[in-house]
Amino acid sequence: MRKLSYEEIFRLRPDLESIEREGRFPITVVAENIRSLYNVGSIFRTSDAARIEKLILAGFTGRPPRNEISKTALGAEHTVPWEYRKSTTRALKELKERGVSIVVVEQTDESVPYFELQFPRPVCLVVGNEVEGVSEEALKLADHAVEIPMYGTKHSLNVGVAYGIVVFEVLFQWLGGQPEKAKFLLGHGAPERREG
Repeated sequence: MRKLSYEEIFRLRPDLESIEREGRFPITVVAENIRSLYNVGSIFRTSDAARIEKLILAGFTGRPPRNEISKTALGAEHTVPWEYRKSTTRALKELKERGVSIVVVEQTDESVPYFELQFPRPVCLVVGNEVEGVSEEALKLADHAVEIPMYGTKHSLNVGVAYGIVVFEVLFQWLGGQPEKAKFLLGHGAPERREG
């Protein structure tokens, strides 16, 4: 066993033009009221890795260009389609009207472990504030709530870490451990970035 060189790893990655031509997975992510710009950058980087369709930065979530976001995003703020929306509920209502299922990553009286939900397609994952979590208004629009079982003294994970766990569970389920299935799930192009 040997580690791959940076050049070898880089050769295996698609370029942005290929991604836009082949499409993205039908996953929208709403990051609601995220206070840490470093967490926002982490969410961008994970979103690039998961090849999501769109990232919606909502409420008071910071948005590029910001050095703190760039530091953890490592350029993903330029490769992930994103938009800013002041109102989370308005964005979620629009998604629901288009037939997108809303799944909040939150501890509720109805949440199930993230690996027990069969994630529908298309899907929107909603992650919330580091302290308050997902807003009550967003919860009212949710079709499902998932949580990550915690076995230690802390009741939650960092929002960027939690998002990474859940979004890759979605892909694992959809691909069934068979990466070659990806071409059948990819959409047709990325939505445009917009402010609103």
